[in-house]
Amino acid sequence: MDYDSVRTVDTAVADALIGERERQEETLAMIASENHVSEAVLEAQGSVLTNKYAEGYPGERYYAGCAYADEIEQLAIDRATELWGAEHVNVQPHSGTQANQAVYHAMLDPGDKILSLELTHGGHLSHGHPANFTGQMYTVEQYEVDPETGRIDYDGLAELAESFGPDIIVSGYSAYPRAVDWERIQAAADAVDAYHLADIAHITGLVAAGVHPSPVGIADFVTGSTHKTIRAGRGGIVMCDAEYADEIDQAVFPGGQGGPLMHNVAGKAVGFKEALTPEFEAYAQAVVDNAETLGETLVDHGLSLVSGGTDTHLVLVDLRDSHPDLSGGDAEDALTEAGIILNGNTVPGETRSPFDPSGIRAGTAGLTTRGFDGAAMEEVGDLIYRVVDNHDDEAVIEEVGERVLELCADHPLYAE
Repeated sequence: MDYDSVRTVDTAVADALIGERERQEETLAMIASENHVSEAVLEAQGSVLTNKYAEGYPGERYYAGCAYADEIEQLAIDRATELWGAEHVNVQPHSGTQANQAVYHAMLDPGDKILSLELTHGGHLSHGHPANFTGQMYTVEQYEVDPETGRIDYDGLAELAESFGPDIIVSGYSAYPRAVDWERIQAAADAVDAYHLADIAHITGLVAAGVHPSPVGIADFVTGSTHKTIRAGRGGIVMCDAEYADEIDQAVFPGGQGGPLMHNVAGKAVGFKEALTPEFEAYAQAVVDNAETLGETLVDHGLSLVSGGTDTHLVLVDLRDSHPDLSGGDAEDALTEAGIILNGNTVPGETRSPFDPSGIRAGTAGLTTRGFDGAAMEEVGDLIYRVVDNHDDEAVIEEVGERVLELCADHPLYAE
């Protein structure tokens, strides 16, 4: 991946691409929403399909010359159907947020009511934050996690649904480390005659591999990202019962976007095929096991985890008990300097600004892709703690950075 063709046209972009490749090779990618796709997925996403418009759906396009686009999109649909068991799948959304938008557009009118998890308790912008279109177009009320346990307060959710009367309840989260009881949320939705949208953006791969409970067949709609734990082409996906198929398809196109990014759909198709293998199931289990090891290591060092641990690919550290004077933003900066890339994150009961929060969030999907096992993940946890505990000590940060480079060399990302 020397980007020689790019260099003949644009040396600045070629240099930046090589720099980014080296950055990924030489740092530990622990942002929970990130992963490393295979060279096969990269090749599919960089294919000649970037030249092709294919508005519409397989067999019903608004442009000629779509035979191969039809073939590839149908492969992506069929493989997604096999992975998640949904009756209907739309693979065209450009992102998880646009997948959510399609459901809202299909089933709600402006001003209708959304009940979702509050952002600082682990929710997502597209679930109703006032800075997002959802918070501007719809009436939003939000539930929270239990302040004592850090887990979803299902009884409180049901009570709030009864008093608020939502048109749709949103489950699935961006920074919630525990398994979700989809049935209890569906029961709360049924009790108030509301739809239920389960957003599994972070855990698509874990659900596909059967290492996390699935909302498919329980929730009315399931959305997700296709580039996080599932490791496929970048974008989104919507799954639903057959009765909603036409409404969802029309909400995606022409309701919310024009031509699909067919090169990304090709990446989805290739990634989905990879996810149908026994090797992927073993990978997904390792992601969860590594997250548990990471969490236990951090707890052993005296750090506090929201909910006390994790059932998924991520751990959420609340720094207020162990390091009350250290913000998540400053911890992120120190760790970045050491080559450990994760993000400052809000925590339940947040007392700081969202731009400089009280916690840090770390995920294990990317490192597991690189082949990190439990022993390596335990060492990573040790390194994270050393930086957090010595965030203003340049000598310690430099020493950790040198060890990070050695770990990266031992677990190469892409073949030269």
